[in-house]
Amino acid sequence: MGSYIPSVAAQQEEMLKEAGFSSMQDLYRDLPDDLKLDHELALPSGKSELETDRIMRAMAAENKVYQSVFRGAGAYRHYIPAIVNSVVNKEEFVTAYTPYQAEISQGVLQSIFEYQTMICELTGMDVANASVYDGAVAAAEAVSMCRSPKKKKVFVSAGVHPDVMKVIRTYCWAAGDEVIEVPLKDGKTDLSALNDPEASCFVLQQPNYFGVIEDAKEAAEAAHTAGAQMILSMDPFAMCLLPCPGECGADIAVGEGQPLGMPLSWGGPYLGFMAATTKMMRKLPGRIVGETKDSEGRRAFVLTLQAREQHIRREKASSNICSNEALCALRASVFLAAMGPEGMKEAAQQCYAKAHYLAEQLEAAGLKRIHQADFFNEFVTECKDPEGLLKRLDEQGILGGLPVEGGILWCVTELNSREEMDTLVREAAK
Repeated sequence: MGSYIPSVAAQQEEMLKEAGFSSMQDLYRDLPDDLKLDHELALPSGKSELETDRIMRAMAAENKVYQSVFRGAGAYRHYIPAIVNSVVNKEEFVTAYTPYQAEISQGVLQSIFEYQTMICELTGMDVANASVYDGAVAAAEAVSMCRSPKKKKVFVSAGVHPDVMKVIRTYCWAAGDEVIEVPLKDGKTDLSALNDPEASCFVLQQPNYFGVIEDAKEAAEAAHTAGAQMILSMDPFAMCLLPCPGECGADIAVGEGQPLGMPLSWGGPYLGFMAATTKMMRKLPGRIVGETKDSEGRRAFVLTLQAREQHIRREKASSNICSNEALCALRASVFLAAMGPEGMKEAAQQCYAKAHYLAEQLEAAGLKRIHQADFFNEFVTECKDPEGLLKRLDEQGILGGLPVEGGILWCVTELNSREEMDTLVREAAK
């Protein structure tokens, strides 16, 4: 925040008098006495600014912050240009609320409009909404978009992130839909299972949870042949090197927007992006900001589309999402603008190249890859003693990969140096 202006007792009394009250107790005179507390709350006494600062720093010091990270699995450590924090921390953005009144919310509406535009450019889709809570919710909301009274089966690849799978199952349980998990074969989704005419949609993650690059185009063709909609959950950086959802023939593109300027932050807040074809536009949850002209012909922004059933006929609503992650979406917009197409592609190429270098070095050290298919920036290797290796890395100030069934899931981004990778390999070879 740029400023903090507390009110002193004299100012509070002045405001009470102006509002027609004699005291703070008088302000609550219409409340029944049995609802009022007749004693002080058991709270510790207030602290000075210096005392508070010391307490907060002591609490923060208990966290272990790794300077070298080789763990992803849904949350990724990427470079964030300094301008992102500089812009997003401006008070007019930090304190802004949902823009119901377009005439006084032009700045926030424009920031959302720019975000939607960039998400469409990134995904290759026709329209994007103003974001949702996170990638898991985006995937589950996309499934709801495809719901049909005659089609009650939702096919989800076993390569989808386990947490995303749980959220999809929760949504489907509430709606009475059946979730069918499509198995993996050699690390990739076995598309031969997509042959059920009762399938409403198919959810695929690209790259999948184990880092393997899927045959997304073939998956879309298989889904459409079965009469189902194709939902592609994709990593934002992977879209810079691999065919984007629009090129793959997806009906809906979703994903976790955390890599787009959001720090890891111990788990949030994050950002779920959603984009769709024009055909699916009116089923998008939340809201869409559009560009228009005012009565004087000037460029203006408005809330163009939102599902009215969410507010009026709630029993017929397909979604209860009525808000958006505007501040996180703004971070994504500023990040994408600062990086630009070439910067995003360069970072993606570094992720790919460095991950393949580490995989080769680990294999030479005795940790073979479990899946031989190509990968983007994550891969799984065998490991006889995952706990021991991760402990040794921890002692070196390195957060190692995530233990998974069969071995360790490693992740490399543009922030990992060759020196860090070589240190990791030396520990793995012990």
